[in-house]
Amino acid sequence: MLMPLKPAIQETTAASQPRGAVASLLPIMAVVALSFLIIGFVLPVLPLYVHLELGFGAFMVGLVTGSQFLAAVLSRVWAGHVADRLGPKRAVLGGLLAAAASGGLCLLSLAVTARPWLSISVLLAGRTILGAAESFIITGAAAWGLAISGPQQAGRVIAWVGMAMFAAMALGAPLGMALYTAGGFAAVAIATVIIPLLTLLVVAPLPPAAVLKAVPSGLLQVVSAVWLPGFGAALSSVGYGAVLAFGALLAHEGGWSPVWLIFTAFACALVAVVPAVLQRGGAVPVGAIAVVAGAVAVTGLITSALAAALVRRSPLLAALRSE
Repeated sequence: MLMPLKPAIQETTAASQPRGAVASLLPIMAVVALSFLIIGFVLPVLPLYVHLELGFGAFMVGLVTGSQFLAAVLSRVWAGHVADRLGPKRAVLGGLLAAAASGGLCLLSLAVTARPWLSISVLLAGRTILGAAESFIITGAAAWGLAISGPQQAGRVIAWVGMAMFAAMALGAPLGMALYTAGGFAAVAIATVIIPLLTLLVVAPLPPAAVLKAVPSGLLQVVSAVWLPGFGAALSSVGYGAVLAFGALLAHEGGWSPVWLIFTAFACALVAVVPAVLQRGGAVPVGAIAVVAGAVAVTGLITSALAAALVRRSPLLAALRSE
């Protein structure tokens, strides 16, 4: 008589696993969200500051913006090594300290604005350190989440941690613009110092994940396993990088307000899509998801290019500017 109850019990347990996994990830997601607020702060602000206040052109705007992401790429392996050997919590703590240090360099760059090249050099150093900090925080958080939830929840861990990251960037963009309007780039730099230090207080009491003792895979073995999806992710991020580097300047040139809306709309769209992808689970082939996502990305980039063309050629906009 009790036999028919077993499948129902198993089904209930399986159905409750995703909810339990998300609940266990909430502290990690909170840490990621707080950490990535500072990246959201500078998205609409940095290009305007470099171009309008320091007086540099589009190349330097792209260099300063891109230096963070280049540093993040180059430090990813190092961050993974630290998370594997010393534990994810230590990787996150190191990333938060580095993020605070990057804010300190941004503040230091303000002290030498009379020498623009020196100021931009110090700012570049700060952005580079912030990129490494990003690597340590997100890699450590993902490894921490996997240690808590188990490898069977790997897709959900990566998705939820990524959603927390982009939600913070969506919120950080308008907050950063408000700080910039109220107190200039100094207010943004001060916040970049304070928030990581406050986040340390959130991370410190969390129990560390166990460091798994395993034979490390060789570098070539790892590269051979991930190069194809990694190459695809790199190509798909080109447009993302262009939006981050030049979206604020385009909005400023077109007289669009608020400037931060470009970045918040981007991040909100990503956050909105993640639950739908998770709900489908493995029902849809990964290749099909990639093709659809690529088509959507191309459509978005074409639309952005049309918007840029209209800014420069629209007679209506020209008439509005003359008034």
